[in-house]
Amino acid sequence: MLKACLNGNRAPGSHPSLPLTPAALARDAAGVVALGVAALHLHPHGPDGLESLAAADIAAALQAVRAACPGIPVGISSGYWILPDVAAQLDAARAWTGLPEHARPDFVSVNLHEPHAPALADLLLNAGIGVEAGIWNPEAVSIFQAWPRAHETLRVLVELPDVPEAEAVTLADGLLRDLDGVAPHVPRLLHGLERSAWPMLRLAGQRGLSTRIGLEDTVVLPDGSAGPDNVALVIAARAVLASAR
Repeated sequence: MLKACLNGNRAPGSHPSLPLTPAALARDAAGVVALGVAALHLHPHGPDGLESLAAADIAAALQAVRAACPGIPVGISSGYWILPDVAAQLDAARAWTGLPEHARPDFVSVNLHEPHAPALADLLLNAGIGVEAGIWNPEAVSIFQAWPRAHETLRVLVELPDVPEAEAVTLADGLLRDLDGVAPHVPRLLHGLERSAWPMLRLAGQRGLSTRIGLEDTVVLPDGSAGPDNVALVIAARAVLASAR
């Protein structure tokens, strides 16, 4: 499965084609879904251009994207940097659960090493919203192993930092090995960031794992040239995955 991550936490103006508004997200979503992307990951932004977990901003982004791409699962981030307050994060998530079905996320990525993670993941699962368990480090693996609801997650995201390829491969091997046997039926999605983005996408293809690409993870093509937009990145990703099989 190839997922598109359309914007991330990049600052407004950091890339000429970075989609931040609901209309821009819908445009890019339609373009990548036409290329066979099976799911979408968004970081909704408010009118001020900053990342937002407010229910109104979530609803505006999701409704626009769903109108452009009916039937495609759409998820959002819950990164603790967006709202670094556990109680406020949980209040925000409760507001999402009250949104109409067409305006609330199908899934939410929850980074398990962050302080709000276990309570937030439980709240989302109880509301029927899927959880992607973000695994950034061995600490997160330990939390996932101990969490009684690990088997209920939608996906495990093995997420590698902006490091050189050789280091990223070593880190990925370690995390995947540590996860072996933990909720084994839950799909693994492997991806990187910046320098590790294309190496991890290639490695995912070689190992038959799900992966993702988009302006959240990288702004360059595999040859290091500038990536003009999300569509160009997905076209390149499909070529890399085809050659990796």
